[in-house]
Amino acid sequence: MFRTLAVTTGIVGLLGSGAAMAMESTATTDLNLRMGPGPNYIVSAVIPANATVEVEGCVDAANWCQVTFDGQTGWAYGDYLTTKVGEEMAVLTVDRAKTEVKTVVHEDTSERSAAIVGAMGAVAGALIAGPPGAAVGAVAGAATGGMADPGETVTTYVTEHPVEYVYLDGEVVVGAGIPETVTIHPVPESEYSYAYVNGVPVVLNSADRTIVHIVR
Repeated sequence: MFRTLAVTTGIVGLLGSGAAMAMESTATTDLNLRMGPGPNYIVSAVIPANATVEVEGCVDAANWCQVTFDGQTGWAYGDYLTTKVGEEMAVLTVDRAKTEVKTVVHEDTSERSAAIVGAMGAVAGALIAGPPGAAVGAVAGAATGGMADPGETVTTYVTEHPVEYVYLDGEVVVGAGIPETVTIHPVPESEYSYAYVNGVPVVLNSADRTIVHIVR
C-alpha cells in the first residue's frame, strides 16, 4: 500500500580522535530511527519517549544525529534529543556549543540513492517544531505519542486512501505542525485530516494542522 524509499547508507566517519566515546541522550518523544540523516530515508525502528540512546555525533550542516538504540544504529533528529549539561537538560542540536556534540560526516555512495532523492522533488518546507523541541527537560503528555487516539475508523481510512508523499525538513512527531503550503486531506465525518509526510501517514487536527497520531 505504501511507497517506501530504499536508500543505501554509505560510509560514516567521525572527526576527531574521541570517536569511540558516545554521548548519552534521551528522546523527548517517540522518535523515528532512520537509515540515513534525512526525511527521505526509511524508518527502521522507533525510539520510545524517554528512552536513552548513545549518540556518536551529528551532521554539521543539519540536525540529524547518528545514534544507537537497543543495539541498532541509525539516525535520529537531534531537536528531539536532550543531554544533561551540568544540572540542566539541553537540546542536542539547538546549542551545540553547550552540548559539545561531535561532528559526523555522512557520505552516501549509492548511485540509486541519488536517483531516488532526485525523484522526490524539492523539499516542500519545514515542519513546525512540536512541544518536545520547546520544553527542554520536561516531556509534556501531549508530546509522548498519546496525545489523541483518532480511532480505528480514522486510521483505516488513512491507510486505505493513500496520497502523494510530501517531504519536509525536520521529523514527524506528535505535536509538530504542518505548514500552510502543504495540502491536507479531510477524513469524512471526523475532526481529523491527514497527509503522508516524510515516508509515513500522519493524522492531523484539522483546526490547527498539528500531528495527533502517526500511523506506523
